[in-house]
Amino acid sequence: MLFGRIFTRALHSTRQLYAGAGGTGGLEKSALAALRKKTGYTFANCKKALEKHNNDVGLAEKWLHEQAQTLGWSKATKVADRATAQGLIGVLIRGNRGAMVELNCETDFVARNDTFKRFVDHVACMCLHYTDLTDFDGDLWKLGFDADALKNLRTEEGRTLGDHLALLIGAIGENATIRRALCFKANNDLKLVGYAHPAPTNVGTTEGITQVGKYGAIVAYRSDHKLLDFEFHKSICQQIVGMKPTKIGEYDKDKPAENKDDETCLIHQEYLLDADKTVGEALQEHNCEIVDYHRFECGEQTERSLEAIIRSQHQSSN
Repeated sequence: MLFGRIFTRALHSTRQLYAGAGGTGGLEKSALAALRKKTGYTFANCKKALEKHNNDVGLAEKWLHEQAQTLGWSKATKVADRATAQGLIGVLIRGNRGAMVELNCETDFVARNDTFKRFVDHVACMCLHYTDLTDFDGDLWKLGFDADALKNLRTEEGRTLGDHLALLIGAIGENATIRRALCFKANNDLKLVGYAHPAPTNVGTTEGITQVGKYGAIVAYRSDHKLLDFEFHKSICQQIVGMKPTKIGEYDKDKPAENKDDETCLIHQEYLLDADKTVGEALQEHNCEIVDYHRFECGEQTERSLEAIIRSQHQSSN
């Protein structure tokens, strides 16, 4: 197990899936409107909940969530064996902390659904919050979560991510899984940048925003520049997403491949934004050094666990 006793709280929670109990009473019409606005449940279900609890919005809301949880777990059990080949990668960077997660579902239609995207954001925020609970002395800290570890993470109200996943399955009507996550935390002069593809156009910054797509990358880098060169660092993430380097590479140890299309060292790859340069030359022009990176592809088959990958990368960088 990758974690001990962890306390987290749900951030960026959605109205339908994560609303907390509370509310005030009043006339039935206003109570019904308040309950529907707060929970997102149907008119019929909200009306039934108020009738069962003498128009008490707080009790009605609690009952609705309990019913949704029961139905969600029931649905999750029924569809548990269905394949989840679609899904999304979520990438979230806030200052010196970063999280990259993969969630899967059955169909691309659901992967494009706002409810599913909000849940990706919810999982990424929980993972990022976990990094806030960790102190370390080095320059870069990384921790991988497998599916079981993620489902057992607890939110502030006491539920686990597995509980919230059951609610999601009940809402979307098909199987879904939380597959994996990777957390980064940088110290001293290291910085983080992240990217998910395909990315929205005309976006000036992605700081504090969960990006979603079929591919993702997080990069830890060191630069002499005080300000983040957003477009350049995004291009390095795009390079990693598109060209799948297996390592950063070292100038005095790794020689360029004879066929540039077979190049697996990042620094020797042809720079996607300028074919006359290598990535290494572009990095030198921007006084930038890549210290570490990781790439996720939705649905990819991984031969090694995240723990083994992190361990091998750490050893190769020493």
